[in-house]
Amino acid sequence: MCAEPPTHHDDVTLNQQEYVCRVLDWYRCTPGTLGRVRSHDRVVAAELYRRKIPPSVVESALILAAARRTLRAEDAPPLAPVRSLAYFLPVVEEVIVTPLAPDYVRYLRSKLAKYAPPT
Repeated sequence: MCAEPPTHHDDVTLNQQEYVCRVLDWYRCTPGTLGRVRSHDRVVAAELYRRKIPPSVVESALILAAARRTLRAEDAPPLAPVRSLAYFLPVVEEVIVTPLAPDYVRYLRSKLAKYAPPT
């Protein structure tokens, strides 16, 4: 991810614009993505806000999916970049059903740090 996120991601005071900006920044900085935001990504982020998905769930899903794609066998063929925030929606649903332990999220974030795009 681009920068070490704040320690509390479920800030209930976030308005829609703040939420969408935060989610899109996390997405843009997620290893394995194009590193840029498209207009449909804004629609997906706004829908996550409308559904009241906590920011920590979205962030955990981005980290988990990026780890699954990035931390593979070295001889595995490379994967094409993720081109849409919508790619992560099934993992968001997975994290809603089975939340990740904060220590595991921190562990995955540390493993992905060397793959994060420069800021």
